[in-house]
Amino acid sequence: MPPNCGNTSWREVGHRFYSLNQFLIGKFGHRVWKVSVDGRFNCPNVDGTIARGGCVFCDIRSFSPSRRLSIRSISDQIAEGVARLRQRHRVEHFIAYFQPATNTYAPADELRNLWEEAAAYPGVVGLAIGTRPDCVSDEILDLLESFTARTWVCVEYGLQSIHDRSLDWMNRGHHYQAFLDAVRRTRLRAIDIGAHVILGIPGETRDEMLATAREIARLRLHSVKIHNLYAVKNTVLADQVMSGTVALPDRDQYVAYVADFLEALPPDCVIDRLCGDAPQEYLVAPQWCLDKQAVRAAIEKELQRRDSWQGKSFPNGTITVG
Repeated sequence: MPPNCGNTSWREVGHRFYSLNQFLIGKFGHRVWKVSVDGRFNCPNVDGTIARGGCVFCDIRSFSPSRRLSIRSISDQIAEGVARLRQRHRVEHFIAYFQPATNTYAPADELRNLWEEAAAYPGVVGLAIGTRPDCVSDEILDLLESFTARTWVCVEYGLQSIHDRSLDWMNRGHHYQAFLDAVRRTRLRAIDIGAHVILGIPGETRDEMLATAREIARLRLHSVKIHNLYAVKNTVLADQVMSGTVALPDRDQYVAYVADFLEALPPDCVIDRLCGDAPQEYLVAPQWCLDKQAVRAAIEKELQRRDSWQGKSFPNGTITVG
């Protein structure tokens, strides 16, 4: 059994990792689904403030359906997502997930209006804000904290890797220290913190990927989204993959990476995602990521084969934030 650390009830009912669905049911007492919304933000890594061209893997249209549609209000976007989820899953409670681009990259007054509109929509019980760790001022963090009096708030930072060499390769425009600074300042407020990571970055070894997992464990972050590295059209990474400069992990390799990663995390860290994908018309490679259910099943099968679970190699004892 995993060490005695926070919420481990998911193990008691036979699960191998602590999923977002399990967390939300435990928190709210019923199922809650994320609705992706687009505030039409840009990114300082695209508009020239930090760099141009964005990350090597980035085409916002491939990451978010909203960027492939005409501009609509936040309420209209939520209404459309809610209608679809109600029909498919018969749920009545939702988290407004500000997903594409950098969702704190605007003046505070503009952000306040967008977040107010989302939080006021009937059935919305939380806000999830995806952003870069170098784009959160104290003013914006104070604004986010002001929403916690009435709704759940989680800020999701694009970490990707703790290794500056990898961040330079992907043209992130910041180093790991920016993430540590954002976490330190966010933790002073009543805001949950999530991290996005990518497994399979060229040049990263298994030990280096595990070092990222151990840092997430050390920082005791609320949640993590685990992504495979995939290439979409019209990106630097697509050119590298098609030319043979970069080889992407196959599914078996990625499944092993994820299992290793989960074993190193605390058992109370919420697993928000196990893999990523893109619409088929945008995806260059790998094709296996189009079947996310099969990837998840393969990860669970690998954990079962190992007789393992999230947190199996997580150490006992108190972990402090440095």
